[in-house]
Amino acid sequence: MHTLFANQSLSRLKLSPNLSIPSPSFFPHQFPIPKTTTHNKQIFSLRAIQNQETQRNPNHQNDDDSYGEVNKIIGSKALEDATGMEYLIEWKDGHAPSWVPSNFIAKDVIAEYETPWWTAAKKGDDSALLELLQADDDRDVDTVDSSGRTALHFVAGLGSEACVRVLAEAGADLNRRDNSGGLTALHMAAGYVQPGVVKLLTELGADPEVEEDRGKTPLDLAKEILNVTPKGNPAQFARRLGLENVIKILNEAIFEYAEVQELLEKRGKGDNVEYLVKWKDGGDENEWVKGGFIGEDLIRDFEAGLEYAIAESVMGKRVGDDGRNEYLVKWTDIDDATWEPEENVDPDLIKEFDGDDQEVQLSNDGVGSTVVEVSNPN
Repeated sequence: MHTLFANQSLSRLKLSPNLSIPSPSFFPHQFPIPKTTTHNKQIFSLRAIQNQETQRNPNHQNDDDSYGEVNKIIGSKALEDATGMEYLIEWKDGHAPSWVPSNFIAKDVIAEYETPWWTAAKKGDDSALLELLQADDDRDVDTVDSSGRTALHFVAGLGSEACVRVLAEAGADLNRRDNSGGLTALHMAAGYVQPGVVKLLTELGADPEVEEDRGKTPLDLAKEILNVTPKGNPAQFARRLGLENVIKILNEAIFEYAEVQELLEKRGKGDNVEYLVKWKDGGDENEWVKGGFIGEDLIRDFEAGLEYAIAESVMGKRVGDDGRNEYLVKWTDIDDATWEPEENVDPDLIKEFDGDDQEVQLSNDGVGSTVVEVSNPN
């Protein structure tokens, strides 16, 4: 009788059921750059704020015709729907700081505050981003541009792993979707063929299965681009190689640990070989999985036609005739427990068995072999 190993790197890989077939369309090739306006003036009157306040509260009375002049912006935050920004304004005339929507603030004032941020993001300057984040102005790391994209979107597309780390450590939303297609930073990294950033984002916890507005995951996006990238063209070789690497990384990220119950069928040839996997915890749902994501031991057993069974626990231990350890295994779908060589038993079950506070006694089983009987001393 043979059992499947619960090896995390081999037999617990499970393919996500949420993957979809890519369509012919693909990621745009021009990387968007946020537009800012730069002027020399640093202070602007915000007389429009008076009208805004009156609209919110018709009974509001104020002898002044405005809040006065802006001293500086001392904080920022993106609106909940990521369609714009609000800024915390420090006033020159003594009013308490207040939050004001960007539409009511002079562009010069916003540009003075935001230009260094977007310039650092566009250049992939991690030192500048870190310096701005450490400044005493309560800056929102998820500041959005007119398309709802954050600095993380831009640096991911540029391939700056250092910037991604800086922004992630500052609390950037790794899964924020923009307003011009629903793209996440992982979509940007995949679309612009940045395997290093793709790997980093997934390691930091970015969800590889978030879909953009067309229902495409970053993996779907990478496959789309690969499908339209010419084969046999030396100029496109590096691009195809990078896309294949991105696809590999995303495939590995989408797999999660799960215990295999049985390999049922095989199809395809060469690198396209797939196996129909039945998961121990998957009910009646079986999935086709690429051979590269299945443990070699499982494939070897399948090819040899070995019988599968699922071990529930280890009940005993003995030394076999060849001097090697054997374990008495209780099965989930077989009534009788059987003695199995150590290499056929789930290492986790062995560890659990050996870790119990049990007393081990040697005795003769009546047929000449040495059996280890275990009993709880309590």
